[in-house]
Amino acid sequence: MAQVGHRVDYLAGFCCPVGGLAAGKPRVLCHENQIYLSNGTEFVYVYDQEGRLMKAVYRFPDQVWHVELLPLHQQLYILCAGVGIYCVSLDYQSRLAKRADGEENDCFSSVLPMGSDTCTFPDATLCTFTLLNDVLVTLSQVQGKWCMNLHNLPGPEDRGNLPRQPISHVDITTSTNNDGDLSLAHFLPVLCCASSPSATDHKEGLRHSGGFVLEEPLFSLLFGVDAAMLDSPMILCGFPDGQLCSVPLKALSSPDNRSCEDSPVKILHHLEEPVVFIGALRTERRSPEAEELPAYGDLGCDCVVALGHYGKMVAIKAAQGEEVKVPELREYCLQGPVLCAACSGGSRMYYSTHSDIYAVDLDSNIPEAEKVEDTAGTLPSALSPASLSICSVVALSLSSRESEGESELLALSAKGRLMTCGLCSPDDTQPFKMNPDKAGQRIKELLSGIGHVSERVSSLKKVVDQKNRALTCLNQVMNVSAALLSGQSNQKPITCTITTHWSHILVQDSLAVSCVLENASECTLERGWTFCVQLFASSCDFEEDSSDSATTYTFPIDQLLPGNKTEVTLPLGPAEGSKLELPFMVSCSLYYSLREILGTVSESTDLLDDLLSDDSTGLSPDREGICLPLKEVTIDLLQCLRLGATNGSISEASPPAAALPLPADPLDTFLKLSQMQSELEGGGELVPRALGPLGEAYLAPSVASIKVSSELLRTTLKDFCADVSLCCAVLRWLLAENAEADALQSQDAAAVRGLAPDGGEVQLNIREVAVSDLNPAGPIQAVEIIIQSSPMENMSQLHHAVVRRIQTLILEQAAEDSSPPDIRVQYLHQIQANHEVLLKEAQSLRDRLCLGNDPEATVEKLLHVYQQLRNPSLVVL
Repeated sequence: MAQVGHRVDYLAGFCCPVGGLAAGKPRVLCHENQIYLSNGTEFVYVYDQEGRLMKAVYRFPDQVWHVELLPLHQQLYILCAGVGIYCVSLDYQSRLAKRADGEENDCFSSVLPMGSDTCTFPDATLCTFTLLNDVLVTLSQVQGKWCMNLHNLPGPEDRGNLPRQPISHVDITTSTNNDGDLSLAHFLPVLCCASSPSATDHKEGLRHSGGFVLEEPLFSLLFGVDAAMLDSPMILCGFPDGQLCSVPLKALSSPDNRSCEDSPVKILHHLEEPVVFIGALRTERRSPEAEELPAYGDLGCDCVVALGHYGKMVAIKAAQGEEVKVPELREYCLQGPVLCAACSGGSRMYYSTHSDIYAVDLDSNIPEAEKVEDTAGTLPSALSPASLSICSVVALSLSSRESEGESELLALSAKGRLMTCGLCSPDDTQPFKMNPDKAGQRIKELLSGIGHVSERVSSLKKVVDQKNRALTCLNQVMNVSAALLSGQSNQKPITCTITTHWSHILVQDSLAVSCVLENASECTLERGWTFCVQLFASSCDFEEDSSDSATTYTFPIDQLLPGNKTEVTLPLGPAEGSKLELPFMVSCSLYYSLREILGTVSESTDLLDDLLSDDSTGLSPDREGICLPLKEVTIDLLQCLRLGATNGSISEASPPAAALPLPADPLDTFLKLSQMQSELEGGGELVPRALGPLGEAYLAPSVASIKVSSELLRTTLKDFCADVSLCCAVLRWLLAENAEADALQSQDAAAVRGLAPDGGEVQLNIREVAVSDLNPAGPIQAVEIIIQSSPMENMSQLHHAVVRRIQTLILEQAAEDSSPPDIRVQYLHQIQANHEVLLKEAQSLRDRLCLGNDPEATVEKLLHVYQQLRNPSLVVL
């Protein structure tokens, strides 16, 4: 469309919170020379446009959400959040003006506080309302449902502020509600009235309440023949979930005796985004005879429009079909996010975004080629918004200055500035003579335009710089993400190393995990990146339903340059009264917060929606960050042992100092002391090996063994068998991830003794044996790994660690497709049968323990059976 001519004039500035005003709550109304303004705070201002002075300021208990004017009764209706609707008589203006006499127009001296006790329609659940002559229609949200109520308005002679009960109500159910979707929480519903030309008694009220008159064909097609026959105004509702509904006003006025099936609510359309504006336009050019009719004349509007927050617009009108008129609906996509919009019944609609105000004309947008007789009256296929070069406007209103014969746009900027924009027709292109008075006025307009352009350039430059910084950061994040997720594990630009070690802290030895993050990429990890370390209680718990058992540590990265590294250390001290559970999982990852790149500006949510679509991949579930996994490691007892190396046998030297032992399990303590007491009473002599807590040193150590084929070990442990015996190589392989195993590198040791984190002593013996009866060709050479520990729990943990490493070794060897030697199947059957007998015997002994039959002998037999089960005559081939 053609560029819309305009001139901008700043009227006044109003108080503005830090960060600017937000869209949705501010409101600007105009009647004659008076401007009624709400800036989304607790204030409502009355401004005299002709005298350019503030006439009154009303202060309410909370934020003002909506304002409507009823000029016929000289009343102003204000919705205060969490309180209700106030009815303010405009007679207060003269009183306040008298109070302000002699104070040189000090607007703060005329502030009138409005208490909660003066609320005319108290209701904390109210969200919006609309007026129509002598009735008030409100919309509130109660228990996830929208409730529409109808009230009678107080007359001009009614000065009381007594609460008034609603006449009737109707419930409206939407697909979502604000309580269930945080992204819709700051959007309010939109409410307005539409009437047919025959309802002449409502036209004046519609004009001042944001309503409109629709021509008969469109009214009947949109709301149904029944609504047209009732001659009832229709209430249009636009909800935050995008639903557009209509309710007949007379259905609310009638007694509420309808069933659920006879609900008067009709769904017209669904925008699938929050509705921010509902209006009506006249898209067809009027005949010369009708040009003199006002915007709300007998013809009415022939098109209803609804606008969504993200720019989706729907237009509905009555188009000429083959025989009768049919409804025509067309959707458009405008630039968003839309902050506010306005229209005055012509063919032009104005809407504001963060960067500009645009004018859309549904009449002049129709190409000449399309304006033929058979397509007359159809909607344009596409829209071309024209810029007004006014940015960051959060409230719009259109008024008509009859004395000058032109439309005027009232606007409130995000910085609290009230301005007027005189709109002239794009057809007014003929030159005119300029006298000195007009020249002076033109100079003032140009100077005002220069100041506004400077402000707009500054605002746009700030937005562009911020988006450039955001895009630079996003480019770096995507490069790092692509490198880490490419699958090239050996060439990752950012690596993490996880080790365990013993440290001396506060005169006590403690176990700790160190995670070293190394940046080998060409990018600098700056603010916004976070190094996350998760500790899972056990490797068995590392499942989707075990997120609550994990402890997460986060370390914000201030700056990590290319080639540098950073290290974090986490103590592994267990909680009070518990033991350190082994094994456990350590998982490291990098997290980048996308909110960080947008700073703290008020439009950060809208800017993030502009940069990233809803279906962007790689986002965390809350759509606020990207998580990149680095490494996962299982920590077991072999990595946590404190070692004392030996030369071929168990060293008699004292082991390294252990950490302070934790409280023992009560059941284990009872069984150990019971065994000690029984042996002492029987005259047995106990010779302690070393002092231990609660008699633990007097118990016979638990033993388990695992036999592995020597050929398998020589094939897979080539790097460890270079200059030492096979038994020493196996020991070095088992302890390769232990930070204290460096002392074994200089010795040909086949046994080692160490201490577990709880202070219990464990031993590892490696020896070569020959296993007969398994291979018909002869004995099989094997390496036997003997695990010995006095606490049975430590023996089980060490046994699990050794088995886990052997399983990994077998999987690696199986990938090379090596064939095992022939074995005697009958021998394996015999071993399986023996184990089944032992398992049945163990179950029988446990049942006897439950019955209390000869517990001492039963415990001894049970321990003997368990020892046989832990030492099978099988070999890992």
